[in-house]
Amino acid sequence: MTIARYSRAILTAGAALTLLAGCATAHAEVPTPAASSTAAPATVGPALWKVSDEDTTIYLFGTVHVLPEGGTWFDDRIAGALAASGSIVTELPQSALTDPSAQTTIMGLAMLPADKSLRAMLSDEQRTTYEAALGKLKIPPQSFDRFEPWFAAMTLSMLPLLQNGYKVDSGVEKVLESKAGPNMKRDAVETLEGQLKLFDELPVDAQAAYLASVSAKIDEVVPGLNDMVAAWEKGDADKLAELMNEAMKDDPALADRLLYARNRNWAQWIDDRLDQPGTVFMAVGAGHLAGSESVQAALAARGIQSVRVQ
Repeated sequence: MTIARYSRAILTAGAALTLLAGCATAHAEVPTPAASSTAAPATVGPALWKVSDEDTTIYLFGTVHVLPEGGTWFDDRIAGALAASGSIVTELPQSALTDPSAQTTIMGLAMLPADKSLRAMLSDEQRTTYEAALGKLKIPPQSFDRFEPWFAAMTLSMLPLLQNGYKVDSGVEKVLESKAGPNMKRDAVETLEGQLKLFDELPVDAQAAYLASVSAKIDEVVPGLNDMVAAWEKGDADKLAELMNEAMKDDPALADRLLYARNRNWAQWIDDRLDQPGTVFMAVGAGHLAGSESVQAALAARGIQSVRVQ
């Protein structure tokens, strides 16, 4: 998996990444953040779509789960759509991000049996590459020995972001949750365990290759996500799709597992929700709303039109 694919994971794999960031800081000391080199403030604003019929409106908004502080993306268009909505729908229930049992769920899936070690599961070349990446981040080599390769890969790639000014609390879901207020209804299209199993159920050799690829490209994590966030902030859906989709072409099975199958599932959810009156603000990873197999494309296959809200 290339680092562009990991950057896409930040935009698509789900709000579970915010919990993985918490686990990363719990199991490996994160050095004090350096000066951020993140993208410039938005000049247009992130893209917003609308699906509607005679008595139902569903806004579709793409999220980034970790962002630098001080973003200006929450503009009048987004504020107005959220205020007009009776419910907010996210990938995961908002309670999953604060429930202490979430950490238990993650650890239950991520930890190796007592007689196994992560580095022992890697080839010599993979282990050398992995330990070099940890060294660049000033993380002790044994930090993730007790965990499966998918968990090490995800958390390893979160660390450069945390060290360079990206914060979970600045992520889109966190901001939307604070803006929605306590009286707005909440709903979700997935569960925490379901999201984590997308990675946990990958074959071990695929997980190890994923970890080695992330390790080899660790220096590109921050620049790669910076570019994607810049496109997202400007509302440039075509550029966002170009940055993300090109990297997925050589692994269609993984792309379908992590992205396209979920897009089709969510299109089904939207189709069903259109049978109920009301207005909904649906916020999911931005990568799901870009490209030729996006949620909007899956809706179009059902004869349902998505309109860009300018």
